[in-house]
Amino acid sequence: MAHSFRSGAGSALEFSTGELTGALGDSVTVLPLVVALAATTSVSLPHVLVGFGVFQIVWGLYYGLPLSVEPMKALIGLAIVGTLTYVELAAAGLVAGGILLAVGKLGLVGRLQRVVGEPVIRGVQFAVALLLLEAAVDLSTGNLPVAIGGLAVVGLLALVGYRQASVLVVLGLGALTAVTTTGIPTPQVPALAVFPAGGPTLSSAALEGTVAQLGMTVGNAAIATALLCGDLYDRDISPDALSTSMGVTCLAAIPLGGVPMCHGSGGLAGKYAFGARTGGANVLLGVGYLALALVATGALLAAFPLAVLGVLLVVVSLELARAAFEPVSGRRSLAFVLGVGAIGLFINVGVAFVLGAGLFWALAGAE
Repeated sequence: MAHSFRSGAGSALEFSTGELTGALGDSVTVLPLVVALAATTSVSLPHVLVGFGVFQIVWGLYYGLPLSVEPMKALIGLAIVGTLTYVELAAAGLVAGGILLAVGKLGLVGRLQRVVGEPVIRGVQFAVALLLLEAAVDLSTGNLPVAIGGLAVVGLLALVGYRQASVLVVLGLGALTAVTTTGIPTPQVPALAVFPAGGPTLSSAALEGTVAQLGMTVGNAAIATALLCGDLYDRDISPDALSTSMGVTCLAAIPLGGVPMCHGSGGLAGKYAFGARTGGANVLLGVGYLALALVATGALLAAFPLAVLGVLLVVVSLELARAAFEPVSGRRSLAFVLGVGAIGLFINVGVAFVLGAGLFWALAGAE
């Protein structure tokens, strides 16, 4: 049975089985990354989950569509692998949020995409995928039997057609192991947080990560998502509007203990594929995140097996790499993706982005 309500955007919100399965499909990327982030940095998982819960609901109601609200993967990935500390991550997110808000209001998103070039953006995605894979190997080697068992579960479920659901199953098994160790946690309302301890710290690493992230966000979270809104839902939402809403999200959530967040074409497509058609999916998922925030205690997180996190990061990294190569055509574009990815892995993602964008611009000008 489906129940319908009217959103602020004038679109009906439905609460049906399709909206629920669509909501779960979008959590596949979010939960593994935020759990891994909380396990490897000083970020507070309950506060991060509150941020995702609130803004899933806000943008679901505002747009009336099941827009994805995801972690900014380049920045989160760099924090997971240790390139950015939490305070640097917060600073990078605030800078990215301010820029996204400004370019959205000024209508500059499309121009930025044309200057950077899609192959460079895809190369950054590939670089982050490689870095996450490297971190996954490090986490998995601590308990190889658990890691191998987790990969076997993922492989088996993928073979029978439940590739995306496999991530949630493995995450659930890890959570069950942690609960068995610590007991069922008592629900607690997260205390009000104002910035990470010590305040945001703007460093060269934070700026380099911001530059790389903005390339991905402009291409994937603004332009590609706007196109999908028209293709899948017959709604005309501009990339500048999406850029503005992402800027608002970062600037509002990070001071309260959240992390950099964005929309995403992959998450939107995933919600659609799993049955979501309205912003009701966002409301359901947002309520789910808020409920998780009540029981995501530090003790539970500490008991979560790191090898399972390694398995989750393997899946996320492979999915990110697949998304990077899927739209690539032509030898030059492939060379950009591979080159930017390699430089990002062995040197620095920010350096890879700048070098790639500069070369792309020079070659385009020479033609």
